[in-house]
Amino acid sequence: MADQRRAKLFKNGRNQSVRIPRDLELPGSEVLIWRDGPRLVLEPVKARSLREVLASLEPLPKADRLDEVEDPPPEAVEL
Repeated sequence: MADQRRAKLFKNGRNQSVRIPRDLELPGSEVLIWRDGPRLVLEPVKARSLREVLASLEPLPKADRLDEVEDPPPEAVEL
């Protein structure tokens, strides 16, 4: 572990927090956390793509859908 340093632990209400040095900051606003034996591992959560977000959405119930809108072909334009 080449980039090993000490960090401060502190209480934040009923939770324990760790002060991560600026040069070791993790991207985003969430992390995955788990124990690996005596170690506590933090891993940044990968941002979901727009495609993943849209795929996870449920379709709206029929009553909430908009009525069909008539879409006539465009009128001819003389250039």
